[in-house]
Amino acid sequence: MSLRTRLALPVACYVVLLVSALQTLVVPVVADIQADLGVSTSAASWVVTANLLAAAVFTPMLGRLGDLYGRRPVMLGVLAVVLLGSILGATTSSLPLLLAGRVAQAASFGLFPLAIGMLREELTPQRLTGAMAVVSGMLSVGAGFGLVVTGLLMRNGGDYHELFWLATAMTAIGLAGVWLLPRRAGAATGRLDWAGAGLLGLGLVLLILPLEEGNGWGWASPRVLGSLALAVVVLAAFVLFERRVTHPLVSTRMLSHRPLVVANAAGLFLGFSMFAVFLSVSALVQTPSAVAGYGFGATVLAASLVYLLPGTAGGVITAPLGGRLVARFGAKATLVIAAVLAGLGFALLAVLHSATWEVIVGALMVNTAVTFGYAALPALLIAHVEPSETGIANSVNSIARSVGMSLGTAFVVTMLTRNPIPGPVPLPREAQFVTIFVIGAALAALAAAVVAWALPRARRPVALTVAEVEADDVLGAAGLEDAPAHR
Repeated sequence: MSLRTRLALPVACYVVLLVSALQTLVVPVVADIQADLGVSTSAASWVVTANLLAAAVFTPMLGRLGDLYGRRPVMLGVLAVVLLGSILGATTSSLPLLLAGRVAQAASFGLFPLAIGMLREELTPQRLTGAMAVVSGMLSVGAGFGLVVTGLLMRNGGDYHELFWLATAMTAIGLAGVWLLPRRAGAATGRLDWAGAGLLGLGLVLLILPLEEGNGWGWASPRVLGSLALAVVVLAAFVLFERRVTHPLVSTRMLSHRPLVVANAAGLFLGFSMFAVFLSVSALVQTPSAVAGYGFGATVLAASLVYLLPGTAGGVITAPLGGRLVARFGAKATLVIAAVLAGLGFALLAVLHSATWEVIVGALMVNTAVTFGYAALPALLIAHVEPSETGIANSVNSIARSVGMSLGTAFVVTMLTRNPIPGPVPLPREAQFVTIFVIGAALAALAAAVVAWALPRARRPVALTVAEVEADDVLGAAGLEDAPAHR
């Protein structure tokens, strides 16, 4: 085995860690960005939302480019774009330029499918399964790393620009690592669906924009209603266009089969829950109790390390446990368990959030539920599609999860900017947090009911070992077909 081949797994682990770290670096500092730029809460939240929306479009595009032109050159191009976006974020104090930097950083989401595809080219089937388990752990490690580093850099009122300089350094290291990987030619033919990507991106922006800005624009205003109407028109045009394309960005056949519709709705809910709990808990614990009558007045360091880190770091343990649940009880039962656990976590936060341990346990339960759900979705999908359609089905589900994250962000921002407590710094009322958690619990109950009643039994049985389920978890999240050894 050559040195370049030996580097495949460590480089894949590092770039996947980078993907999840870039997701969480800015979550605890949205309030700092808002104060520094002098913008509204809803405007500052686009630092998170713009990244997630762009990711929903970039991920399938970049995966397709890797198939066409080889994964190493596309990974190098992605990292170059992320590097430029990180430098832009580190050097600007303009919201539009900062958003441009975050959109550029969203290209990092494409590193996941590209890295997994690269591993499948370089490793034997026997080594691939274990490698998938390691890569899966890096997702949680990276998210936890992002929260820890954010807390440490901001512990004494630090400048959030330092986070982007850190992202710049990390991306440069990733570039050096990918440069050393073996060169492989692309295996696919065809072309990239640029028009479909444009329609999808425009439709998602038109959908999310009024949901974030509704409080300021007025929910019955022409801008809100017009944007939502245009979103319906553009997304309908996207579906019609994709039916006519030889190599579509998203296969619309995946949107009509009932089991896949249920799986995508579940992915939407899980993505929603993940970012709803991230942002709401971060805002709740940083609220000064002396002013608002609730909250802990926590620093960014405490919000990151004490309240949010246990839920993300716990993924190292809960991800393999999710694989075992799927192997023992099946994907459908595991998904129901995930929804019920998320509902209990949101319900706990709605009722009990006056003590530190209550918030930590509630957030941990929701994050664990998301991990279980993400373990169940790939196995659920492969049970209801032909092997040749696995990659397409998981790509659509990946988009659903990203859209859910965007909707979760928009929902939390909308709730926290309604009817604030008057004062020099407007603060949300405690009832607004309770409403977020209650709605999260209600959506979880709905998700559990839909999965339990609307999801039929697997059309073809899937008998996977725990290790194979964990491998399918990673491959599915990357939008790729499962390993040939699993069939």
